[in-house]
Formats: sequence, structure tokens, C-alpha cells
Amino acid sequence: MADQVVLQETKVSTEKYEVVHERADAFYPEFERKGDLKHQTHYCPGCGHGVAHKLIAEALDDLGLQDKTILVSPVGCSVFAYYYFDVGNVQVAHGRAPAAATGLKRACPDKIVIAYQGDGDLAAIGTAEIVHAANRGEKISVFFVNNAIYGMTGGQMAPTTLVDQKSTTSPWGRRPINEGFPLHMAEMLASLEAPVYIERVALSDNKNIMKARRAVRKALELQRAGAGFTFVEILSPCPTIWGKDPVEARKWIAEKMIPNFPLNVFRDRAMEIADNHVPPHKTVAELVEGEHKTAGVASVPAKHHYHDLGIKIAGFGGQGVLLLGQLLAEMGMREGLEVSWLPSYGPEMRSGSAHCHVCLSKDRIGSPVLSRPGVLIAMNEISLRKFYSQIAPGGTIIYGRDHLPPDLANDLAVSQAQVVCIPASEIADKLGSAKVANIVMLGALLEETECLAAATAMSVLEKKVKNPALLELDRQALDAGRTYIDHTVAIGAVTQADGFAQ
Repeated sequence: MADQVVLQETKVSTEKYEVVHERADAFYPEFERKGDLKHQTHYCPGCGHGVAHKLIAEALDDLGLQDKTILVSPVGCSVFAYYYFDVGNVQVAHGRAPAAATGLKRACPDKIVIAYQGDGDLAAIGTAEIVHAANRGEKISVFFVNNAIYGMTGGQMAPTTLVDQKSTTSPWGRRPINEGFPLHMAEMLASLEAPVYIERVALSDNKNIMKARRAVRKALELQRAGAGFTFVEILSPCPTIWGKDPVEARKWIAEKMIPNFPLNVFRDRAMEIADNHVPPHKTVAELVEGEHKTAGVASVPAKHHYHDLGIKIAGFGGQGVLLLGQLLAEMGMREGLEVSWLPSYGPEMRSGSAHCHVCLSKDRIGSPVLSRPGVLIAMNEISLRKFYSQIAPGGTIIYGRDHLPPDLANDLAVSQAQVVCIPASEIADKLGSAKVANIVMLGALLEETECLAAATAMSVLEKKVKNPALLELDRQALDAGRTYIDHTVAIGAVTQADGFAQ
């Protein structure tokens, strides 16, 4: 009879409960990094990254945050996280995840922004980034995977490598007198005022993994609630580099790492940072409109014939390449456009290569990098030869000489573009200063493309240039660039008409 009761209870229990193991929705159904191994990650057997990924993905599912999340992944073993997480993904340079996460969160305050970093990434090259992000109380969640070694690059000593622990760069073990002591990042950040939640957890056994699950979830819940900086340090196994099997690696966390990095909640409190110094949230266009009202000048809304326009400006250092880009960016803001300006230059202050990207758009700009600019402004021949092939078909090339190099005249990329040649340096010299060649090019750009208004250019120059004599030179240079293009177009029209008459 007792056996029958047990059987009946077992049957009822089996019918009532079902255990299901399945991949979190926050993961892609297949991992496309390797065409023939789409079912698995690149992590070594026993690696803690897979467990940490699972805890984050399940928390995103449970909290309904998948479609609102941006994951910032760094350099290191977790560099391919964007192949696994089906969320918004941004890949950044070594150590820069907190800086990128800061920009993303400030630009998209309604999103959940996660920085996922290893010990070499966060505690070495990225130390300043994480400390200052925490000190500002940025509303991001940082998951710090600490395995006390550089895993991806061959097992060098990391900032968190234990005393006496051997590595490829500390073959006798870490010696405090030579390499210093391991950094305790959770304790370091807990000494700051702004963070709201800091906890250290471990992936050493099931009990601690459950605690890690709760910590990950809490960090994301706090961010969702609008709290400040949250940080979860995860002690994680690295069997391959440690030279241990997965079971031994977990034991090593419990026996060696936890005594050196105690598990604890180091900070769990609300921290309100006064916003009495926050500047007014007004666009440049709104501020300019206010200036116009104060001065009694009527503001005329700008109309733009394009949805977005990418401009690459290139030349030598000292030719005002970067300044020209800055002027265009401010002009775009004054006309109510979304703008970005991205400079690139060598270490030389003069004569080195310099270029910049300027994006003008009616919508938010996804990336400031231009692979196919609509306009190329080349101040010299070297820059023309370097970048002309990038111009989008139907785009515009404005070249700072009176004619193209003969071998480029029939080039396919050049023939598909509208080419304007203007001897900007010679025009600037005649005006009295070679310094205004970039403003001559600005005038040519405005007249040729009509991308922005000349009146806006002068209002920006009047704001920036305090020297009256130089401001007058800039005005003349702007007019000279526009006039040259007008004259060139007029000559072209007359020549074309003569051809038809003949």
C-alpha cells in the first residue's frame, strides 16, 4: 500500500512539474562567428565567460530588457560577445568600455547600457576609465570578469594576479617588491562617493553562482529604476591558462581567489547627485534663435535639400583642415541639423597629414566615420590621391588647385563625381594671408553644394574670430570662394551654349 502511495505521488509530481533547459532569448539562435560551429561559443571548456553570459542573458529575459539593451564589449577573451548577445552591440578599444558606455547612456538615457570587461581590460589599461566613470556616477552596469590572468594573449600577469601566482611574465610568481600587490577593484571603487551598488561574487560552485545571478539581476534592476553606477565583480575560472581541468579551476577560486578577494556587498545605497549645475537642455539652433530675438533679428528656418551629407576634409597640418570641419559642424547645429565631427591627424603640428569627417543629418547620426563621403575637400594633391577613390558615385570633389593631375582626369571614380578645382592658396595669398585658404574652400563648398547658408558661416566666424582684421579677411575669403565657383559655373554655361549654337 505504501508503495502504491509513493507511486501515485510520483506520478502526480511528474505530471505537474516539468524542468526545461533552453537558450535565453537574449542569445542569438545560432552563433555566426564560425560557419561550421554555429552551435557553440569560442570559449574554452570550463571558462567562466559562458556562465557569466548566461546569467546576464537570463536576467535580460526575466526583466524584459533585451530590446532596450546596449552591450559594450572590449578587447580580450570576450571580444566576440556581439556574436552571442542579440542586443545592441558596440565593440570598443582596449579599456575604453566605460567611456563608450558613458556616451551611449547619455545619448540614450532610456536604454540599459552594460560594459562587460576582463581584468586586463578594466584594471590595467582601463583603470582611469572605470575610476572616473564610477566617480561621476554614470548610470551604467559594469560586469567585471576577474580571472587573475591575461587569458587571450598568452597568460601574462594581470593587475589582479595573486601574490606568488606564476604567469608568463612572472615565472617566479608575483612578487610585491617587484610587481606590486594585486588590485582590489571592488574595494577601490567603493571608496568613491557616487556608486550605488558594488558586489563581488564567484563562479566557484552552484551556491555562489546563484548569488552571482542575483547580483547581476540587481545591477540591471537598479539601472532600470534610474539609479547610478552599478558594478559586479565576478571571480571566474580560466582552466586553460591556469593549466587546470575545469573542476580543479573551480576549486582554485574557492581555495585561492576568494581568500584574496573576499566576497561581499561593498556598496548598496541610493546616491542622489544634485542637478543644480546641469546646463539648460537647448540645441544650438534654439540658443541662436534666442540671440536673434535679443538682437531684434528675425530667424528664418533653414531648409536643406538633403537628408544627410557626409563631408571629408583633408590636407596638411597647418592648413586649417580641422578648423574647417569644426566650422561646418557648428554651422550645421545653428541650422538645426544633427552633426558630428571626427578628426584624424599625425603627431606633427605642421606639415603632417590631417583629415576630418563631418556628418550633417536631419536624423540622429549612427557613426561619425565616413567610408563613402558625399563630398571630398582635398586641400592638396597628396590628400586628393589618398581619398578620391572613397567618394560616393555622384558625389562632389572640391580640389584646392586650378586643375586635376592629368593621370586622374579620366579615372573612373573621378569621372563619376562632380569635380570643382579652385586655387585656394593663390586666392588667399592675393587677399593677403595664406591662413584663409580654408575659408576660400568653405565658400566654394557652400556655393557648389548649397549644403549650408553663407550667412550662417559668417555668424559662426563672427562668434569665433575676435580679431577684426582677420574677420574681414575671412569675409573676403568666403566671398572669393563663392565668387570663383559662380564665375566657373557661368563660364561653363556660356561654353555649353556656344557648343549648342555651333
